[in-house]
Amino acid sequence: MFDPIVAFFQRVFTAIGRGIGLAVAWLLWPFVALGNWYRQRSWIIKGPIGIILLGLIFFYGYFVWQTQAWTNFNPDYIDRYKLAERKVPAGSPVSGPGATTGQTTTGAAAANQAAVATPPAEVTPEALAAVQLPAGTQCQTSAIVDVTADLIDFNVNENAWISSMLLYKTGFFGLDWDDTPWLDNKASFQRGINQAVRRTSVELVDSLGRVRGTSGINNDLQRARGNIQFDEETWYFGLNPFGPKTPTPSFYRAAMKDMRAFNASLAKCDAVFDGRADNLVEFLDRIANDLGNTSAIIRERSENHNGGWFDTRADDRFWFAYGQLYGYYGILSAAGADFENVVAQRGLTPIWTETIKQLRSALRIQPLIISNGEEAGWIMPTHLATMGFYILRVRSNIVEMRDILAR
Repeated sequence: MFDPIVAFFQRVFTAIGRGIGLAVAWLLWPFVALGNWYRQRSWIIKGPIGIILLGLIFFYGYFVWQTQAWTNFNPDYIDRYKLAERKVPAGSPVSGPGATTGQTTTGAAAANQAAVATPPAEVTPEALAAVQLPAGTQCQTSAIVDVTADLIDFNVNENAWISSMLLYKTGFFGLDWDDTPWLDNKASFQRGINQAVRRTSVELVDSLGRVRGTSGINNDLQRARGNIQFDEETWYFGLNPFGPKTPTPSFYRAAMKDMRAFNASLAKCDAVFDGRADNLVEFLDRIANDLGNTSAIIRERSENHNGGWFDTRADDRFWFAYGQLYGYYGILSAAGADFENVVAQRGLTPIWTETIKQLRSALRIQPLIISNGEEAGWIMPTHLATMGFYILRVRSNIVEMRDILAR
């Protein structure tokens, strides 16, 4: 009775197996033909070709390893800075005259304290004059600068900068790696961190690293901003313009050194960190806008391209947002230390602490495969919508803090 049915399914599965076999044979045919051709050649031809093939295997192996090994990735990286042990805001004296008496020192240290206590118009250029400071005077360095420089170090020294690697630029048989499900997650993550670093470098130059309206732009921070804005994909050679180039990681390393040079000057009270509330308002506003842009990108992808596990660009969006939150987790934690007096005086401590907790919670989302399923779906998860939810929570708290400070 069931024999015809069984025979039918046997024929179906046999046909499917034959079809799969033909497809595999078709895909492997060029390689089989090349292998047969190679075996028939003399060693004069085999030798150079073999060396080239070994070189390709080595370079692709190195490339695959670099994209999969996330060296020193640690969502709790902010713990090593011991921010709770900092006793004074950035730029304030920690040793020497003024450190224990509360009296303002001269020169840049005077501007550091005056900037916190007075509006910009009341800080005169004379306050920034290069007056010789008493020997032994030390000022508190900026945690924001420390974290930002270390994020650059993490991106280009502790790890290879994937976006400018030659094999990443050539793609997968001409197809951009960002358009495939493979080997692009780390590149997107690094670009997300770099977005947070770029935003912070701009604010350090424009407001945090100077007294606006009364002091010049800090040269170290200015160079750092210019270097970190360099494009993310330059290799040692390019076509537009044609010729050799300085690769992207070299510019980013220079930015890292410039930021550390600024902090070294700040430690000697030779630079300014303008820790007023209005600067914090502006900084938070820029971060909120940055996160808002990322949220819009995630929403567009989630609503219009929800192909579940088959959306090959969902992982790019997810890991870019993850990297951005990874960067801002450290930068905002550091800002809480640099602006400790403002946060405490304006009663921001509870909401600031909650924002940092939310950022850390977002970093717990580390799915093996990113799925962009429908929000009302029941088969495939929707990791993009989940990440978008965390971004909006963080952004909402940042906007609330900005509004409190602006009152």
